[in-house]
Amino acid sequence: MSKHIAIIGSGFSALAASCYLANAGYKVSIYEKNSTIGGRARQLKKMGFTYDIGPTWYWMPDVFERFFADFNKTPSEFYKLEKLNPAYSVYFGKNDYITIEDTIDKIYNAFETEEPGSSKSLKKFINNAKNNYDVAIKDLVYRPGVSPLELVTPVTIKKINQFLSTIKRDVRKEFKNKRLAQILEFPVLFLGAKPSNTPSFYSFMNYADFGIGTFHPKKGMYQVVLAMEKLAKSLGVNIKTNASVNKIIVGNNGNASQLLINDKKVNCDIVLSGADYHHSETLLDFKYRQYTEKYWSKKTFAPSSLLFYVGFDKKLRNVNHHTLFFDVDFEKHAKDIYDNPKWPENPLFYASFPSITDTSSAPEGKEAGIFLIPLAPGIQDTNEIREQYFKKIITRFENLTSQNVQESIIFKESFCVNDFIKDYNSYKGNAYGMANTLLQTAFLRPKLKSKKVSNLYFTGQLTVPGPGVPPALISGKLVAELITKNHKI
Repeated sequence: MSKHIAIIGSGFSALAASCYLANAGYKVSIYEKNSTIGGRARQLKKMGFTYDIGPTWYWMPDVFERFFADFNKTPSEFYKLEKLNPAYSVYFGKNDYITIEDTIDKIYNAFETEEPGSSKSLKKFINNAKNNYDVAIKDLVYRPGVSPLELVTPVTIKKINQFLSTIKRDVRKEFKNKRLAQILEFPVLFLGAKPSNTPSFYSFMNYADFGIGTFHPKKGMYQVVLAMEKLAKSLGVNIKTNASVNKIIVGNNGNASQLLINDKKVNCDIVLSGADYHHSETLLDFKYRQYTEKYWSKKTFAPSSLLFYVGFDKKLRNVNHHTLFFDVDFEKHAKDIYDNPKWPENPLFYASFPSITDTSSAPEGKEAGIFLIPLAPGIQDTNEIREQYFKKIITRFENLTSQNVQESIIFKESFCVNDFIKDYNSYKGNAYGMANTLLQTAFLRPKLKSKKVSNLYFTGQLTVPGPGVPPALISGKLVAELITKNHKI
């Protein structure tokens, strides 16, 4: 009889792992505490508007293709993908912005327009970034973080300096124009750390951005979740929602033998948690936990976020599907996230208007807007503070884009630190997991396999490879391979 694997949570990594494990012949059950699957990648539907609550950027399409190819499928069998042009715009002041278009040649031209001669430096930078992408995404990130030797290859030995330098140092050395430098530093924010703390090797994110481009699945990122659900179910995965795991029960033999779900015991042979790693360990008796509270408190976590989902009764002007607002001091905001955690006085923010691309996002003639402010995890979160910060950014938004929008708001919903904790059991309400700093890379991240419970595993953004949707898919594959290696059917 097949071994029963119980998976906690239904985010991208858990769904990916479930597909691989079911395909390998295991009996697989997913238990999701919320009423819908997807983890952070859920949807909000209201008054004819549809929003992706979580991830809104579709980068690294080759990782998605590789995932589906493992099951002899393609993404196009499940959802339609559109390459965005422009990919995004970055505002630096009133009616003052730089637009990143859909080909590298157009981006070279944009840089050259901003600063004559800069395209030469950009070509050199992107060529190196592509080389890093080929090494990282096609090889290194598909290693399970078990040993430091995983990082030692003939190629990485030659790139050792790129693990000792930082993105910021490299960018500022080549680009004296502050605006262009900020655009090149922006992609590593997806890794959850400051450019000054992110190893140079992670420039592969710049190739993902400029070299490959930004895409949008028709009807939103949730279509990827639905595609993975369809695939998982076709492979025999059993998915249960409104199933809150209260405890991981370890038997006398030191193995996890049961889950307490909605206060009822469920037997299993192997447990895999795709839920928040810190929370998952609190489900264990103290003696079975690998990492102390002190361990977690010393780690550098990616930001939390204050998000607003806004319905406008008109189409907006002077914005693109993805629009970044860098009109304030980036360094000061970063310090308020990582160095001295507090609410930033003047925050950078990001806005997404999916209805510019996708008519399914909003009723005709209306606009769906998502606004995001990166924040330090663990800070105070009240409705009064949320309102104060909405007023801050919407007033700046109106000024920067030269339009009045506040009187056109039909509704707005917010999501912040308290919601990340309540809905996802997220440590300190972080949004993206643990940052990919040098000392939190690969084998230095929390392990996929428990050191204290032999049949307990973890997957997701707090373990390898790290934050982001493509890494989550890879994390699911890595942990599934580890399980199939250690536990024969």
